[in-house]
Amino acid sequence: MSAFLDLHRPGDPFVMPNPWDAGSARILVSLGARALATTSSGFAATLGRPDGGVTRDEAIAHAATIAAAVDVPVSADLENCFADDPAGVAETVRLAKEAGLAGCSVEDWSGSAIYDLELAVERVAAAVEAAGEDFVVTARAENLLRDRGLDDAITRLQRFQEAGAPVLFAPGAATEEQITAVIGAVDRPVNVLAFPDSPPVPRLAELGVARVSTGGALAFAAYSALVESGRELLGSGTYGYWALAGAGRAVVADAFAPRGEPTP
Repeated sequence: MSAFLDLHRPGDPFVMPNPWDAGSARILVSLGARALATTSSGFAATLGRPDGGVTRDEAIAHAATIAAAVDVPVSADLENCFADDPAGVAETVRLAKEAGLAGCSVEDWSGSAIYDLELAVERVAAAVEAAGEDFVVTARAENLLRDRGLDDAITRLQRFQEAGAPVLFAPGAATEEQITAVIGAVDRPVNVLAFPDSPPVPRLAELGVARVSTGGALAFAAYSALVESGRELLGSGTYGYWALAGAGRAVVADAFAPRGEPTP
């Protein structure tokens, strides 16, 4: 069984932050992250593009760079696996495995529409078959992000479970009631995407969650700090951002020290 899958214990969730480059990945690991996942929106932003504006080759190369930079499992946000058909999904999963990743997600959203249920199930089944035993597929039902409702999301997760998906995910399930409904309807570990109104991690543990991710939020929080600092510099011409810069420099110096040799 995959060491990454072993981390998924319902009721004892691990937090899986989403870095946007190798540096942010190493910082998060230095802070205690036991596994990481890439973020499609955060990575696209580093290229000056909107979410959905990255190619398969770019996404996998980016994820491989992050995986090579850290000593913890890395799962890739590969959107819809860059394919509508099951064969294309399977090829993307094979490429992700070859890149040294521990897992990846497969969405049921094409970029413009939710896939028909039967096609969505076939796509998950193809991903699972290509993954084998040592690569963790997270099957995502995007309904709640697309105004399709919780009941339909649960139906899809149940079918994805039947198709063999080892981890299930309905991004947008944020309230205790929604999360409890999802967990009670399936028999696989469930990932929850942290939103501003989501219960804190200790409460998510009590609800039976197995994994908590952040999506692009950390990347955009970092961009927010950049915007505030840039506005100060280009507006008032003052340098108050040095307070944040000094703290950040210290964290970076420690995180980027040769492995096994923390800074004094």
